[in-house]
Amino acid sequence: MKELLLKIYKFSNSWTGTVTIVLFIIFFIAQAFRIPSGSMKDSLLIGDHLFAKKFAYGLAMPHIPFIEMSIMPWSDRLRLIDGDTPKRGDIVIFRYPHNTKQHFVKRCVALPGDELFVSEKNLFVHHSEGDEWIKENFKDFEIIVFSGKLWVKNPYKKAHPGIHNDEKIINNGRYPMQLFYFPPTTVQKDTYFMMGDNRDHSNDSRFWGPVPYENIEGTPWFIYFSVDENWEIRWDRIGKTPSDLEEPRHLDLAIKERLKLDKDDHGIY
Repeated sequence: MKELLLKIYKFSNSWTGTVTIVLFIIFFIAQAFRIPSGSMKDSLLIGDHLFAKKFAYGLAMPHIPFIEMSIMPWSDRLRLIDGDTPKRGDIVIFRYPHNTKQHFVKRCVALPGDELFVSEKNLFVHHSEGDEWIKENFKDFEIIVFSGKLWVKNPYKKAHPGIHNDEKIINNGRYPMQLFYFPPTTVQKDTYFMMGDNRDHSNDSRFWGPVPYENIEGTPWFIYFSVDENWEIRWDRIGKTPSDLEEPRHLDLAIKERLKLDKDDHGIY
């Protein structure tokens, strides 16, 4: 055993060992990402640098960093090993279905078999478990009857108060209709409907459809660095998990920053 540990130690101190260990961590444990857009404000902010938990939903097919080339270039598979699947309300990192070299981060709002629609910016979900389950689990929520089924209005805003709409975005013909109305749809098998917490500034499943399970890479683990638009370090966010950032103190700071940044923000991203 002592000789084995000595060999491992020597290997880890070699260039080959160092590269192998770093790639193993990036491929299977944690990978660094930067939040480039405001689609997840107020939960995640532009300039947040975070580690993704790569093993949260099984294992995605490893890709070489920066060039995004699969370690199995002869195969178009995006998943190496299946595992857990996203839950409703999870923040998920995934490969954009129309460009798998690009990563997106959004919140999962509907699972396979769920139905949903958007009306006047409000999200309504009919969970696949059925009406009785909905009545039992959403007693403190507004529930409507539509097409003979029960639908929960905005089922995630209480647990995830970073979800919000922009009052400046109104239905005047200047903005995509999907922000205001999205027709009833059923989420198909092995796909997940994703939406940004910054609902009126998010390019998400309302525009390009649900995300296949094979595209899912992981979930945000914790923020290791954060900087605002003035390159000032946000010390209060470093080391925090997404759950930590939904606490009132951190959320209040995020809302103040969002209000400051959104003065001239009318884009969809």
